Amino acid sequence: MLRYTTLPVTPFQQNCSVVWCDQTMQGAVIDPGGDLDLIRDEVRRQGITLTQILLTHAHIDHAGGTGTLARETGLPVVGPHPGDQFWIDGLAQQAMMFGFKPAEPFTPTRWLHDGDAVAVGHSTLAVRHCPGHTPGHVVFHSAEARRAFVGDVLFAGSIGRTDFPGGDHDTLIRSITQRLWPMGDDTVFIPGHGPESSFGAERRSNPFVRGT
Repeated sequence: MLRYTTLPVTPFQQNCSVVWCDQTMQGAVIDPGGDLDLIRDEVRRQGITLTQILLTHAHIDHAGGTGTLARETGLPVVGPHPGDQFWIDGLAQQAMMFGFKPAEPFTPTRWLHDGDAVAVGHSTLAVRHCPGHTPGHVVFHSAEARRAFVGDVLFAGSIGRTDFPGGDHDTLIRSITQRLWPMGDDTVFIPGHGPESSFGAERRSNPFVRGT
């Protein structure tokens, strides 16, 4: 079974998730935006052997620590979708703009596309391409655990911003309704910021997507 713990990192309190297979104790870090010491400490505390770094998208608060972590550990970087290449290319500028520490450059070992799958030990994460917040945003879904790691596509009571370069509101709404809702109302999602919720709860009460 897939297990996870979530660590708010960076001044933006971005939800970095450490996920692992409880049979093999092999794991991955999703969106290591920064505060790498905090992430490393949690990995050690859980007794996890990291095998990869997973990225939902390449905004600085989600991807800022990726280059350093990959260099220090030799771990492959998996994701996001190629649509976010320009955000990866601009990480240094993003860091300066938002007051982050300089971000080391990196090149994804494997780009992800809609319908791909990522193995974490004996567990599988299905990949859905969910553009709108960024063109290359992806979501990781564990059907067995009824969990989805959705980055900045959807939040409890809100949706992702679409005013950054490459963002588009209508595209984001389609990603939510066509890619997330079919995962099931009982699926709990871990957003990029803030508390967890379920898709069913958001369909009932989220003013941006209620009734969709």
